[in-house]
Amino acid sequence: MELIKSLIDNLNTLSLLTILTRVILAVIIGGIIGLERGIKSKSAGLRTNILVCLGSTMVMMTNQYIYETFGSVDPTRMGAQVVSGIGFLGAGTILVTRGKQIRGLTTAAGLWVAACLGLAIGIGFYSGAIIGGISVLLTLTLFDSINENFINRPHTIDCYIIFETTNDFYSLLKKAKNDSWSIIEIETNHSVIDAPHYTYEITFQLASKESVDSFIEELNQQTGILFIKEV
Repeated sequence: MELIKSLIDNLNTLSLLTILTRVILAVIIGGIIGLERGIKSKSAGLRTNILVCLGSTMVMMTNQYIYETFGSVDPTRMGAQVVSGIGFLGAGTILVTRGKQIRGLTTAAGLWVAACLGLAIGIGFYSGAIIGGISVLLTLTLFDSINENFINRPHTIDCYIIFETTNDFYSLLKKAKNDSWSIIEIETNHSVIDAPHYTYEITFQLASKESVDSFIEELNQQTGILFIKEV
């Protein structure tokens, strides 16, 4: 017990071992958050979250080093700038779709939390960072399933689709009248590169229980659709 206590005390003072421990922990926790976002093809994935968490950790360690070296500085100043400054990254992940839905809020919040966890690691608050990281992972996975299964509301997605002919496009319009999804908005997006094919950006409204992956898979099976991607 004394050995463990001594080791923990040593990790609260800056040393090569402390720096390595905090950097590795930041990479692991940031990577866990980023991996979950990356698996779901979100804009801020593995590398972004690792860099945010690692950068925040380095800021707090630098702040601690300056405080221990010079003494007469505010030990919270640099950390406060991280919390407010992370907003520009989060803003870059938020967008309003043509279906008037706001997307990217969870990813933006994840970046902010990754920064906060990095600050906790950087100052040596290991237990808080680990418990916080586990809580974030549970929130992003467990509560995502709860949200899909118990909150009944339709949702919209925007898709970039290349059709082989215009008849294939009209076939999709007819299909929308009979299935559990509908088309809200259509935007023509033809270009010389796509010729002689036909390109559209289409906003779909799905039933509350239908997943995006299964819907895109269903469209992929339709004859005449050469390419489809959620945007």
